[in-house]
Amino acid sequence: MPNALAPTTDEQLGWGMNNEARTLWISLGAGIFAAFLLYSYSQEKKAQYDEHYGTQKNVVIARVDISEMQTIDDTMLEVTQKPSDFIEPSYIQEPEIAVGQVAAVPIKKGEQILTTKLLHPGPDTGISLQVAPRKRAVTLPVDEVRGVAKLIRPGDRVDIFAAIDSGKGINSKREVALIMSDVVILAAGVNVVNNIPRIFELDANSKNIQQISLNGDTKYSTLTIEATPKEAQDLIFLMSTSPGNIYFTLRNPNDREAPPRMPSSTADSILGRPTEAMIAPQQQPQIAPARPAGR
Repeated sequence: MPNALAPTTDEQLGWGMNNEARTLWISLGAGIFAAFLLYSYSQEKKAQYDEHYGTQKNVVIARVDISEMQTIDDTMLEVTQKPSDFIEPSYIQEPEIAVGQVAAVPIKKGEQILTTKLLHPGPDTGISLQVAPRKRAVTLPVDEVRGVAKLIRPGDRVDIFAAIDSGKGINSKREVALIMSDVVILAAGVNVVNNIPRIFELDANSKNIQQISLNGDTKYSTLTIEATPKEAQDLIFLMSTSPGNIYFTLRNPNDREAPPRMPSSTADSILGRPTEAMIAPQQQPQIAPARPAGR
């Protein structure tokens, strides 16, 4: 005979589910409490670590090996965190500070980037790294008349014309022609592209140092351009024969189109006189073939 006080199957099932839920909540609570203890322990250890070694700071390090005199770009750098006691003096925290500068010494991968190991592009670093591959840097003399009143600045683009003398005696003539177009200016005197546009000099009394801005400098007497080896060869020939016959014209920086081909300018072309190329060759008179004798 079944016992009326014994729990039914449904009651046993409900008790089992309650026990499982209770166990789940206990386990969940224990896990949260363990995570809290672990977090508290890690924070305590971090505090002890920071107290012993200093707080963590962002430091820019080299992502790859950087050669001496190599221009630094953002792909060569990364930011990491280091304790204060392990950070070298003159460290930098932002990669933008180093981008565009030149490594004064070799920098190994993982090494901290220091301001004392960087140089601003300028006369001290030269311009070899700014010359495009397969191009050459050539320096040309310039004055106010031939150099757009010396208003040309590094980074500008110019066209170069030359007055060329040829022939001798009555056959001598001068022609002016465009010899190079859309040429980049690498330097105006010692003011180079990306250089800090200022220098420091002693004043007239040689007592105080004064800062001179190169943005408006017109004391330079040379312009350094970028040219192909053949163009450099032609320019050297012109400088060896008539260096005062080279002229610069300044272009708009957004104008990159090559000018249309045009004939060279001469006295005749300027005055509108007919030139040899404009004169059509005269018709030669037709000579009848000689008849044989006796006919």
